Amino acid sequence: MPKGTNQKFKLYRLAQIMLELTDEEHYITMPEIISELAKYEITADRRSIYTDLKDLEYLGIEVEGEPDGGRYHYHVVERQFELPELKLLVDAIQASKFITERKSNALIKKLEKMVSRYDAVKLQRQVYVSGRIKTMNESIYYNVDAIHGAISGDRKIRFQYYQWSVKKEMELRHGGAYYHISPWGLSWDNQNYYLVGYDSDAGKIKHYRVDKMLHIRMSDEKREGRAHFRKLDMADYSRKSFGMFGGKEQQVKLLVDNSLAGVIIDRFGKDVILIPSDKGHFTVWVEVLVSPQFFGWVFSLGEGIKIISPSEVAEEMRQKLEDMTRKYRNSDKG
Repeated sequence: MPKGTNQKFKLYRLAQIMLELTDEEHYITMPEIISELAKYEITADRRSIYTDLKDLEYLGIEVEGEPDGGRYHYHVVERQFELPELKLLVDAIQASKFITERKSNALIKKLEKMVSRYDAVKLQRQVYVSGRIKTMNESIYYNVDAIHGAISGDRKIRFQYYQWSVKKEMELRHGGAYYHISPWGLSWDNQNYYLVGYDSDAGKIKHYRVDKMLHIRMSDEKREGRAHFRKLDMADYSRKSFGMFGGKEQQVKLLVDNSLAGVIIDRFGKDVILIPSDKGHFTVWVEVLVSPQFFGWVFSLGEGIKIISPSEVAEEMRQKLEDMTRKYRNSDKG
């Protein structure tokens, strides 16, 4: 390739070099800039680079030169996003159960390009400190887009809905029949995305996990249930999951009805081991922070779940149930 063929890319490559190799703590000298440009077969002299560095401001890239002994060194002083802001975005992505592990890593890789290679390492470190359970449905991004499209178009949607079986297999609910729902909003609750919609057949508002919706299609029918949603407080509606309360971390053994396999997998991840106990139940060991909120979660599942061990945890659950029974019994007298 003839020398200087890539000159037309000079400003673009200079911007790339400055953004990738410099930040508040890392600088680059003029000889190093010339050397980096040469890697792209771009020739440059000092005078033209001085002009180009000023021109970068028109691209929103502010470069500052500082004296270093008998010469100057240069670095980018302001970016579209600061490192702490990007760390917040990384944490939000990692905390989001509705974003798959693969997509999480892909999104974070894109965020890394917005900082220097040195700061990118700090974002990568953030990626691997989290072991949160993530969704396994890669189509969720398209689901969200389809739902927004239906809301904007004032149309109902059709979709299939699945749950996890005790064999960790996806099972379509209602025998695979399509749901026909009027979408009115999306709620992000407990790191999951939910569609909040109106079921015309049932005549009431319902919610559905977006990552468990399959084959979403926009319907020709207009949405219904507008009057119901005018009265709905979405913030109040989204408060459905119990909060993260501290407690003693313990391994707890549960006896669970097979019908609740999906609940266990949703809560503790697909890698959890479900051991058959009899035809209708399985046992599972889970690591939890034993707290009143944990006992409340167990209680909410009714007769479908029972704490087997440790014995002190089972006893604490029994005691709380007795206390609750006594409280309601005494309330009848008051």
